[in-house]
Amino acid sequence: MPQVATPITIDAESANDPVLDRRPENRVWKKFRTHKSAMLGGVLVAFFVAIAILAPLLPIPDPTATDWGAVRQAPSAAHPFGTDEIGRDVLARMIWGAQASLLAGVVSVLIAVFMGVPLGIAAGYFGGWTDAVISRCTEALLAAPFLILAIALAAFLGPSLTNAMIAIGISATPLFVRLTRGQVLSVAAEDYVDSARAIGLPTHKILARYILPNILPPVLVQATLTIATAIIAEASLSFLGLGQQPPAPSWGSMLNTAKNFLNQAPWMALWPGIAIFLVVLGFNLLGDGLRDALDPREQ
Repeated sequence: MPQVATPITIDAESANDPVLDRRPENRVWKKFRTHKSAMLGGVLVAFFVAIAILAPLLPIPDPTATDWGAVRQAPSAAHPFGTDEIGRDVLARMIWGAQASLLAGVVSVLIAVFMGVPLGIAAGYFGGWTDAVISRCTEALLAAPFLILAIALAAFLGPSLTNAMIAIGISATPLFVRLTRGQVLSVAAEDYVDSARAIGLPTHKILARYILPNILPPVLVQATLTIATAIIAEASLSFLGLGQQPPAPSWGSMLNTAKNFLNQAPWMALWPGIAIFLVVLGFNLLGDGLRDALDPREQ
């Protein structure tokens, strides 16, 4: 008589067992969601991104419009954040300045990632003279302080927001070259990569299927943290006159102007300083949370 296979049933308790449920996406999101500081960082970043995107739709004055009858006016109902030295609304300039700061942070990091990751992969995977040349050039760039190098490049390229982003991106590239090289060296020594080589899989497929996906999490974390550094660098360059040019608003250039009126109009420096502090804090908290959530050792 043929035997009938007994169906396997899983009760509700087993289905909810955290040991049985090991789906990576659920683990990462659950860990990130329970990371309170990371969620706070995400809220701060989302807030500044939202006001930067919605700036053209918000009912605020023209950030470049002057009002000589309201010069250095204290915060009031008409001007909640006060006005600057030529009567421009500080709140409007803060909101529009968020676009320049966030754009500089994101674009400069994208430049660094798209330059640094391929160079790091080439150095770590191919080794030999390729590794030697890329590593020596990277070490030479790392010998110069990040901000000093960015200032030198921005001064060479000329004062503008675009050139400031390029300068910051080039200055941050060595960080991603070094990080990517180290991750590639670690992943390339794994057995599954050796097996892929043994069966004759082409190099570009090994890099695309096995190397790149396994080095992306630390690169993503580093990129998030570097955005915060890039925002500070852009503010520094604009403060020195090498970034966003007047009359376009920028938090760094607003601080540069406000330094001359700290006694008469302290609010001119207060609000840009708080904005830079909060957005940098947000990206740092977000990066720390991503690092903990994507760490495979933290189960």
